[in-house]
Amino acid sequence: MEQNKPQTEQELSQQAAVRRQKLADLCEAGHNPFEITKYAQDAYSADLKQEFAELPAEAETGKIVSLAGRMMSKRVMGKASFAHLRDQKGDIQIFVKRDLLGEEAYAAFKKLDIGDIIGVKGEVFRTKMGEISVRITELTLLSKSLLPLPEKFHGLTDREARYRQRYVDLIVNPEVKDTFVKRSQILKEIRAYLDEKGFLEVDTPILTPFEIGASARPFYTHHNTLNMDMVLRIETELYLKRLIVGGMDRVYEVGRIFRNEGMDPKHNPEFTTIELYQAFTDFHGMMDLVEEMYKRLALKVCGSLEITYQGKQIDMGHWERLTMVEAVKKYSGVDFNDWKTDEDAIAAAKEHHVELPEVPTKGAILAEFFDAFVEDKLIQPTFIYDYPVEISPLAKRKPNDPAFTERFEYFIDCTEYGNAFSELNDPIDQKARFERQVAERKAIEPECRAQVDYDYVNALEYGLPPTGGLGFGVDRLVMLLTDSASIRDVLLFPTMKSLS
Repeated sequence: MEQNKPQTEQELSQQAAVRRQKLADLCEAGHNPFEITKYAQDAYSADLKQEFAELPAEAETGKIVSLAGRMMSKRVMGKASFAHLRDQKGDIQIFVKRDLLGEEAYAAFKKLDIGDIIGVKGEVFRTKMGEISVRITELTLLSKSLLPLPEKFHGLTDREARYRQRYVDLIVNPEVKDTFVKRSQILKEIRAYLDEKGFLEVDTPILTPFEIGASARPFYTHHNTLNMDMVLRIETELYLKRLIVGGMDRVYEVGRIFRNEGMDPKHNPEFTTIELYQAFTDFHGMMDLVEEMYKRLALKVCGSLEITYQGKQIDMGHWERLTMVEAVKKYSGVDFNDWKTDEDAIAAAKEHHVELPEVPTKGAILAEFFDAFVEDKLIQPTFIYDYPVEISPLAKRKPNDPAFTERFEYFIDCTEYGNAFSELNDPIDQKARFERQVAERKAIEPECRAQVDYDYVNALEYGLPPTGGLGFGVDRLVMLLTDSASIRDVLLFPTMKSLS
């Protein structure tokens, strides 16, 4: 069935047609559930189960509660029936007896369908079989489910349908909801950690006036009143560092980012990052922050520094630190320091069947060696630092070796999780790098509309203090801490190709 296409009566399943007739009958009898605006809910399933965990079988509590949620099962047995209600915190059994509920209300209950949303009131007790239940005395239909829930809506075969109809996925697969509860917890813990460190959460523009020279491809849109094309942001960095210039010494943003690029299990066109900037520290300060924060998250969310991701044991308590030169030498045997010229590097790349970058300099070729020989070895948490200047246009050069920058990325399970710099604060150097970056983009893509952000250079001319900066993907972090294989499993509504 195509999305957003009106259904005709002929297209509706027989079950759906029966449900619509039930709704029509209810409305005709003056019981339209959609006219109800609220329900006084004062208890939740999981809380009741915890409160009465020690209650013996067939025992009463005397506690009267009002619950509301979706009916997930129904077993009618003459004058008494059982059903399961699913609320925000889980499932609980309800016991429905004709003598307690009344003949008319019991008859109405028997006509209810799986998926209907109901409110119930009654006493908590434990059944002979040992299940905490509610013996109800009142039942109200709050919303009629006009479509039957699918019998099978889980596993690999239904994955695309689950992503497209996440609302159904959440109803029938409770463990999916657990992932997104954890996602919220992760964001809460990150914010709490940064707030404790004196960082201020801020918001910066999503719509930006032009495309910058970075390699990430943007989405374009148009502003009618200003009659100008605008770009959805590919990063939050340049605006956040303007705030550091302005004297806001510790800032961060939880930001939605948009990149008009490929899709795979680790990439979605829109995703969430956190970028943070701290004045008067460097990339080593950012390393310490990452290590401390990730250890805290592992303990808070997973309960241990030892976590399992896709069958691999990851020790979040131990982080290795290697320069890119050291890592390439360790895993490929090739020593960057043996290359005297770019030609030496090109020859080494050809010898080791390493792909040459578009601009084949020593530093850029070192990065290709890293991609070819190192990244797929980094299963345990590892910082790789001192990146070539050619691939780090916003990072400060190393004072004792200007071919490299004070930059690191960190890797877990062969995947990059974040990127950090000692931020470049020399406006003259920054302007030259921006202009070179844009020129290189236009040489490769003559039609590209990239521009130098001269206003950012202007901001640097007022003075950016020595600053450490960090950016990391929230979605990949959630994948790691929830043992999810695909980014689509941690996005409530991932980008999908239209069915129409």
